[in-house]
Amino acid sequence: MKTAFSRVFFLVMSASVLSVFPLLSAEPLPKTKLLTEEGDLAAKMVAGMHKYLDRELAASRKNRDQLWKADLATPEAIAKSLPAKRERLRKLLGIVDERMPAKLEYIGGPGNPSLVAELDGCKVHRVRWAVLPGVDAEGFLIEPKGKPKANVVYLGGLGAGAGNRPYDIEHAQHGCRVLVVTMINRADELSGNERLKRQTNIPHREFVYRMAFEMGRTLIGYEVQKVLAAVDWFKAQDEALPVGVIGYGDGGMVALYAGAVDDRIHTTAVAGYFCQREHLHEEPIDRNLWGLLREFGDAEVARLYTPRGLHLHHSPPFPKWDGPVARPGSGGGAPGRIGISGTFEQAKSEQSRITGKPVALPPGGAPDSFQEVFMRDLGVWVSEDFRREQAVAYITKYKPAPDPEYTARHKRQFHQLVAFTQKLWRDSEATRKEFWKKADASSPEAWEKSCDGYRDYFHTEVIGKLPEPTMPLNPRTRQVYDEPKFTGYEVMLDVYPDVFAQGILLLPKDLKTGEKRPVVVCQHGLEGTPRHTIDVEANRTVYNHFSRRLVEMGFIVYAPQNPYYGQNTFRQLQRKANPLKLSLFSFIIRQHQRTIDWLETLPNVDAKKIAFYGLSYGGKTAMRVPAIEKRYCLSICSGDFNEWIGKNVSVDLDRSYMWTGEYEMYEFDLGNTFNYAEMAYLIAPRPFMVERGHDDGVGTDEMVASEFAKVRYLYQNRLKIGDRTAIEFFRGGHEIRAKGTFEFLEKHLGKPRP
Repeated sequence: MKTAFSRVFFLVMSASVLSVFPLLSAEPLPKTKLLTEEGDLAAKMVAGMHKYLDRELAASRKNRDQLWKADLATPEAIAKSLPAKRERLRKLLGIVDERMPAKLEYIGGPGNPSLVAELDGCKVHRVRWAVLPGVDAEGFLIEPKGKPKANVVYLGGLGAGAGNRPYDIEHAQHGCRVLVVTMINRADELSGNERLKRQTNIPHREFVYRMAFEMGRTLIGYEVQKVLAAVDWFKAQDEALPVGVIGYGDGGMVALYAGAVDDRIHTTAVAGYFCQREHLHEEPIDRNLWGLLREFGDAEVARLYTPRGLHLHHSPPFPKWDGPVARPGSGGGAPGRIGISGTFEQAKSEQSRITGKPVALPPGGAPDSFQEVFMRDLGVWVSEDFRREQAVAYITKYKPAPDPEYTARHKRQFHQLVAFTQKLWRDSEATRKEFWKKADASSPEAWEKSCDGYRDYFHTEVIGKLPEPTMPLNPRTRQVYDEPKFTGYEVMLDVYPDVFAQGILLLPKDLKTGEKRPVVVCQHGLEGTPRHTIDVEANRTVYNHFSRRLVEMGFIVYAPQNPYYGQNTFRQLQRKANPLKLSLFSFIIRQHQRTIDWLETLPNVDAKKIAFYGLSYGGKTAMRVPAIEKRYCLSICSGDFNEWIGKNVSVDLDRSYMWTGEYEMYEFDLGNTFNYAEMAYLIAPRPFMVERGHDDGVGTDEMVASEFAKVRYLYQNRLKIGDRTAIEFFRGGHEIRAKGTFEFLEKHLGKPRP
């Protein structure tokens, strides 16, 4: 059986033909202009969407300023607005799970005591503390010589190689009790499954991020939870002692968010992270947060500290990471780097936005004063002698040494987060049932009405809703096919500035004046073009020229161009879109809506009978677009219907997206709201069908049949409209069979010819 990856690669290789056709007639369709645009229109479509998103990203800072304007007007307004904003940030970070009761344990055993060092009276112990069910934080507890004066959570440090200064020891030497947190690193040796013989170069942080994102969590959120669990334990020991959090690089990121969402943290120090985030799509994908830039840049996160302390350090060396390591036999890691942004000037610009006033930052290092201010904010006095005479000696004496237990400790931390997220997936069906409990299945009409709220949630919170297009359609056409039974016109429609919809309209030659016929919209797959669905394929039967066959049967056919074209070029659309609470399908939905707007104006189109039929990525479209666009009177999903959440999340499935480079597949919190059955619920009571080849590597028969059983149960048992849904299994692979599906179209649309 072929895997999903090998099948996708096959489709990529089949998509090299550009959407360039000979001009057969200088006359466009009536009421349209002549289309004169040349070149690869699919690539131009993707480029136009990039321009749109670049503008939106550039405008996001001003938009946030406007959004926050009223909340910053007075101290009273600030205080009133902060709790709600913290809750929204928690949701974006996926901090939604109740933590375990505060509990810390020393890690040791016979011949292996928890005490690993005693430095000038400060005792260093290996410890773990409870965070979530089955998830601990691990690291070191450093007890000061006397009674603690304050508590500090340190992200990086002893044994972890976080930086070149032993801040954790310095804090303890000055009377702080310190918990050092082990963070997930960016190596990749654990990102695989030996049993499945799968190994990737996906960094550990991205590996956890992928599955967590689908389940409404993030790796950042998990690590913030570890910090907050440390705060829980500190407060259980002595409620009155202040707590500070300090971190560098990724640790600085986690520290920034932790202090923002929990006002029990008295003060926070962030080094090597605070900056502008409008280029978040260029950073590692594990930093991706759904909808972040709608309300929060780093400056807005900093505002959540009011009136607590936040100390920012911008001195070199700045963190640097060049992206996933390419090596033979393993791949899949998403592109992204650390160090391409984060300049001193950008940091200064972002910091000025906290108060709206320019700030003067020293262009070099002042780490001692940075540390001094942080500890002073905790109420810890730093002696003048120590600052001036002993600092260099401490740096030399306590520079972190290699930790022989780091690898095993990190492995435990990684596998705990994977196991926790896998359980979220296994429990997700019950979560979705709870989410859907208000849907009314007393009749088809009641069901459709009660689904309107779920439909809006799906569009707004999962897909991401672009504004309604207001531009004129401005249709342009040119004839590109003249066949014995049909003519074909390439079509272009305006959606937004630089964003257009494009495809090929096929019209039967026997259409009569005033005659109305059904339309079938035939959608290509990954890296495809409309022509792949029309032209007879040599030596293969992926699309089985189903657009051509349907128009020859007498249907009007429209084959749209979708923007999943150009490999990483289109995938980066998803990276740019996500922080704006948008996705690739945000554009696809608006393109299809504009296409239907235009199709409805054509004299031979029966506007009540516009159907959708898509293969592969077109099958993903068949699940998402008709779920939102109710003018599609039916939908057929071919070569894609699946237990979709498991397909994205499972580390025990050989064809999971956890092993491939399709990093754009992940949709935030989808696992708790809409699997493919629930997307089909949004299509009901309209007809819905699945086409499945037994040997299609995108899934297994068991996965497909189990998920479809939920759809059949709704249609047949609850809504009593069992004749409106069907599934066809056939001998074959990832392809259009065009047998049962054609019968389904004729059953629900009627024979196309009178």
